[in-house]
Amino acid sequence: MNDGTQPSPRHSREGGNPAGQTAAKPLAVKLTLFAAAMFAFGFALVPLYDVICDVTGLNGKPGAISETAAESRAHTAGDSRLVTVEFIAGVNRSMNWKFRPVTRNMEIRPGGIYEVNYVVKNLNPVRTVGQAVPSVAPAAAAAHFNKIECFCFSKQAFGPGEERLLPVRFAVDARLPEHVTTISLAYTFFDVTETAPDNV
Repeated sequence: MNDGTQPSPRHSREGGNPAGQTAAKPLAVKLTLFAAAMFAFGFALVPLYDVICDVTGLNGKPGAISETAAESRAHTAGDSRLVTVEFIAGVNRSMNWKFRPVTRNMEIRPGGIYEVNYVVKNLNPVRTVGQAVPSVAPAAAAAHFNKIECFCFSKQAFGPGEERLLPVRFAVDARLPEHVTTISLAYTFFDVTETAPDNV
């Protein structure tokens, strides 16, 4: 006898969806592995950059020179023209440091020796080690821009909240092409705390 009521449907999904949960597990594993790979790649960027620049000469990596050699060149190859050097500072996205040049730009004469300072502060509540990677633009200037003293020569360890002035002494070779009137020197700091030795 039909009294006008409809039978209640039976719910076969009580207790959740085991099949859906099972399908989601491989995706979670892949995402975890991807995140770990990207983290490791971040630490490999600094040495990888050095190898590529040494082999190819790309990315405007500046050279290094002793102060004696720089002074010798200054005496033998003076240059009366003025060139503007711009100083740029940045940190990798994962690094909680403050980093800026004290001087944003400077007029120099090729063949001379100059110095500029950068302000660096560790904003972390723990000791952190950074490695600065330099680059010079335009590419035509990179072979003629030489660092005499630079914080990028070694890893820099900062205590919690520590702030320091880091100097850069440099010389621009008098053989710099005549069409180059502005040079940009840029540094990017990377967090290398996990791979740096304890004695840094």
